[in-house]
Amino acid sequence: MVSMTDLVTFGETMLRLSPPRGERLETTGDLAVQAGGAESNVAVGAARLGADARWLSKLPDSPLGRRIVNELRSHGVRSGVAWTEPDESRLGTYYLEHGGAPRGTNVIYDRTDAAITTVSPDELPTDAVEEAEWFHTTGITPALSAAAAETTTALLKTAGDAGTTRSFDLNYRSKLWDPQTARAAYEDLFEHVDTLFVPRRDAREVLDREGDAVEIAHGLATEFAFDTVVVTRGLEGAVALHDGSMYEQDVFEADTFDAIGTGDAFVAGFIAERLRGGDLPAALQWGSATAALKRTTDGDLAVTTRAEVQSVIDGEGGINR
Repeated sequence: MVSMTDLVTFGETMLRLSPPRGERLETTGDLAVQAGGAESNVAVGAARLGADARWLSKLPDSPLGRRIVNELRSHGVRSGVAWTEPDESRLGTYYLEHGGAPRGTNVIYDRTDAAITTVSPDELPTDAVEEAEWFHTTGITPALSAAAAETTTALLKTAGDAGTTRSFDLNYRSKLWDPQTARAAYEDLFEHVDTLFVPRRDAREVLDREGDAVEIAHGLATEFAFDTVVVTRGLEGAVALHDGSMYEQDVFEADTFDAIGTGDAFVAGFIAERLRGGDLPAALQWGSATAALKRTTDGDLAVTTRAEVQSVIDGEGGINR
């Protein structure tokens, strides 16, 4: 019998390699190394806010694979990992080159043949999903391979059969698949999802939804019977539809040091507050405030505290003396 877990997530985590700001990948002599992956980002963000979180995945039993687990553990996240022999698979990496206008930020993935592309449900501690209060994954994972897609479906079904709340963040990545293929895969999963997070842009371009965020939320909830639909709108904030009621949340102003992981931070704050019994308006506030704090720190992870998030909500940001 496993202990009750608040949140279980499933997905790929890579090593993120970044040159110092202002330097190019092709000329830099230094690379900062950090863990980065949508589902583990959510697990870390929620754990930092008090949730008991566990992340499931598949990794090579190598120094790089163990580094991922160790970094997540340092933020309070337990792992349920299927380990492979180092010569049988590898750890995916991605390179992030920060650049201001007009160059912009560039991301280069190196994740072919990563260990997670061969994952199967029987390799993972599925009892953790059954015992969890909440299970979360994203649209990135089923894009990685047929095996990853099948395991995503299996875990969502396992969660549903056990009465675990299931959430799915669309998180479309054009470097992984085209909109038509992604839409078919997403819509196949929707019957196994209770709470959907979707950027308005992706709802329009991938799910072929028309109208504003409110219309998109109503349309998706009606067609797929989601309990909750959260549509994010970038700097315009977010809206959420739940039990027939619509809620709206503005963004909290933030200096953007690193925007990577902002959406995951929003999801983490939202889920953490729902797990504490907060209502939809409170969850949206916590999601928005956590996302704002994430923008001020380097790396994928929302390294913050409940007190910091509460201070943003209360409008108390400033110099701490």
